[in-house]
Amino acid sequence: MLIHAKRALLPDGWAKDICVTVQHGVIASVGVGVGHGGGVDALLPGGQNLHSHAFQRGFAGLAETRGPGQDSFWTWRDMMYRFALILDPDDAQAIAEMAYAEMLEAGYTRVGEFHYLHHRPDGAPYDDPAEMSARIFAAARATGIALTHLPVFYAHGGFGRAPASRGQRRFLHDPDAFAGLVARCDAMARPGDVVGYAPHSLRAADASDLAALAQALPGRQVHIHVAEQAKEVDDCLAAYGRRPVERLFDIAAVGPGWCLIHATHLAPSEGARIAGSGAVVGLCPVTEANLGDGIFAAPAFMAEGGVFGIGTDSNIRIRLAEELRMLEYGQRLTARARNVLAGAGSTGTQLYRRVLDGGARALGAPAPAIAPGAPADLVGLSDPLGIGDALADRWIFGSDGAVSDVWVAGRHLVRDGRHADRDRIAARFARAVRRVLAAG
Repeated sequence: MLIHAKRALLPDGWAKDICVTVQHGVIASVGVGVGHGGGVDALLPGGQNLHSHAFQRGFAGLAETRGPGQDSFWTWRDMMYRFALILDPDDAQAIAEMAYAEMLEAGYTRVGEFHYLHHRPDGAPYDDPAEMSARIFAAARATGIALTHLPVFYAHGGFGRAPASRGQRRFLHDPDAFAGLVARCDAMARPGDVVGYAPHSLRAADASDLAALAQALPGRQVHIHVAEQAKEVDDCLAAYGRRPVERLFDIAAVGPGWCLIHATHLAPSEGARIAGSGAVVGLCPVTEANLGDGIFAAPAFMAEGGVFGIGTDSNIRIRLAEELRMLEYGQRLTARARNVLAGAGSTGTQLYRRVLDGGARALGAPAPAIAPGAPADLVGLSDPLGIGDALADRWIFGSDGAVSDVWVAGRHLVRDGRHADRDRIAARFARAVRRVLAAG
């Protein structure tokens, strides 16, 4: 198969008149200056979404009514729990398919699914304890997106092994049962899929849990929420006399292969410690803005050599360019400066490359590149004004340029901005959300 592009972002920069040859889902060769002048306007390596809770796409925009007191992450979480307690497996798959189709249309070719909805609504296991994970794998197969599946370990309701709440009953495991769940997920994975695991947070998994998981599940990608909220920092200090990142490094061998989600509220020494460990920070700028989390101190982290990627988290909006724009603009508002997350040259191109690298490291995936031997995970952008090498800036920060085409392992899944199976997926999604909202 041949893919032609007027321009493409190659490892050494933008190039013109490109012809990519794909064999068995892998890029076999890249010809420069040999294209026929047609094809997509611009070709980029596929985006990496390192953090998603797919089921939350079902109530996107439905938690924007203020209650009698001050709203916060914690009041939003109560709404999320109510929604999660109603979903059945068919609903979960329908919503995940919609989220994954939209991710592909946005330019993401791989997703890290941080999946904690495991059991029946009453908390009892399904006959197949991996029933809900099976629906995630089914949604990935149906849409074609590459998957890093991260089943979540959740045992406690708060620091100090506090009992779980009623709203958390679908999430809970002991270490032995959880290891069995991961083994079932291994059996369901397609070629190219990755199965890691995710201790939900230091609220939900304590030192003994992390040690048991590391012993039972060595060598896997490990993701964990940490220091997302100021209250989380205060509660961890009250329980242990240590900030969350300090506590995490005290009790776990954090290193390459780990992804620390959010890490919003860090002391400078904590940022330096994460950077030095080789762990990736997973930033979700749109969700972090929606939930009022705060702004990650990216320039200081980058100065320490830190690596980060982006995710869609609650899937309130699924727009790759918007995540990057929100990330850069948050830093501009904090620093009162422009082009904060880049050196000399195109901010859009540099920022895109940076999050591709961080995302692939966090997801245990090959580094995305338009180069021989790389997976044929590719994104085509329209360039209606013929902007050329500045297109990434126009796509992220302007109003021109949009995702026109997406390939995953050489499969052409998105054409003219639409997933090939969008109509069926959208109809099924609408039926599922209407049922859940009516039941709630």
